[in-house]
Amino acid sequence: MKKFFILLLILLTGAVVAAEDFTLKAGVSVNDIPKAFFGSWRVTAKLEDTNSYGTFKPQSIDFWTLSRAGDKVTLSNPFSGANAEVSLKTVEGNLIVFSKKAPYDNKMLTDTITLRLSDNTFSGINTLSLESFSLVDNHLMKTETARYVIKGEKISGESILGN
Repeated sequence: MKKFFILLLILLTGAVVAAEDFTLKAGVSVNDIPKAFFGSWRVTAKLEDTNSYGTFKPQSIDFWTLSRAGDKVTLSNPFSGANAEVSLKTVEGNLIVFSKKAPYDNKMLTDTITLRLSDNTFSGINTLSLESFSLVDNHLMKTETARYVIKGEKISGESILGN
């Protein structure tokens, strides 16, 4: 019985350590994000593709402030008052992929942004998905999507060039 208990303890300890190692390797660390990512950006967007031209604007100019507090990254827009915590998907050098969700009324808007930092600019793609749900039984009624080509110019914050 004592041998069985020791064997069980060894197996469980090994399983816990293996799970912790996997979690550390699988996660994206906020510390991996280049410092130049944070700050204020002037962002232009041009519609590349959509299934709902009446819903999405053909082009826009926006203002993003990307900030970090601890292990959380926030995207805010001081002009519109929008503020959302973003979920990091990928950080590979100057390639960053993140997403955010914003519920309102019976809709859910999901943004997935893929960008590449270069000097004091970035370029990339913003993919949007707008899901509309029934007010009666909450089933998904329709999904509208759009893909924008985006470009950002640094307004303030640390330079990617170190200036």
